[in-house]
Amino acid sequence: MQRTRPLPDCHPELSVIEWPSFREYRVENWRLARDGSGNVVRGATSWGWIDLCLPLVISFIWPRFRDSTMSCAFVVLVLGFSTYCRCTQVLHGIFKKSGFCAFLIFETESVLVFPAYGIQLETHRGYPLLKPLFVSRRFIHVSLLEDFVINEGLRRLNIRYYLAAVHGSSTDKIALDVAFENILPYFPVLLEVYQGVQELMFYNHTDNRHTCI
Repeated sequence: MQRTRPLPDCHPELSVIEWPSFREYRVENWRLARDGSGNVVRGATSWGWIDLCLPLVISFIWPRFRDSTMSCAFVVLVLGFSTYCRCTQVLHGIFKKSGFCAFLIFETESVLVFPAYGIQLETHRGYPLLKPLFVSRRFIHVSLLEDFVINEGLRRLNIRYYLAAVHGSSTDKIALDVAFENILPYFPVLLEVYQGVQELMFYNHTDNRHTCI
């Protein structure tokens, strides 16, 4: 296994991992600040002051509410929800396919490219510094893969570029699977991944099914 960062100065969150039979494009949930300061902007944090204060607050209110079933149930729900948010942060994903609940979602998304078989979109969720607790994977077989493109779309009031795998489906309709749909990395990262996938999945083939941009 060999791991490199093709854009170390501007987008070190992107790493390329070469395995014997496939290549992984991994985007972690952090980036450098765009003001040139070199500061790291993280998509999630570990334990913060809210987490530290929560047990203290509960210790004060528990004697008053412990005799009330509804109050006890509410406290349990708050604790359960907080723990759930922490433990379902996205750690990383593989080509394929954040505030209270927003900043608690930490993610790394990646692209697995199997030249002879297809591509896999994968997302890892869990708590920072720990192993992933939940992993989602979607595999697109090479026989269904039509193209891999950079497209643009609206996200709230912003226009964002994104990567998408164009493939057939069981209903004979064309479908799109968006890569890095949670992190939405910047264009230089998308371009690096796009060129790598095109090289491995299409340029080595003679059927010319892809459409370059």
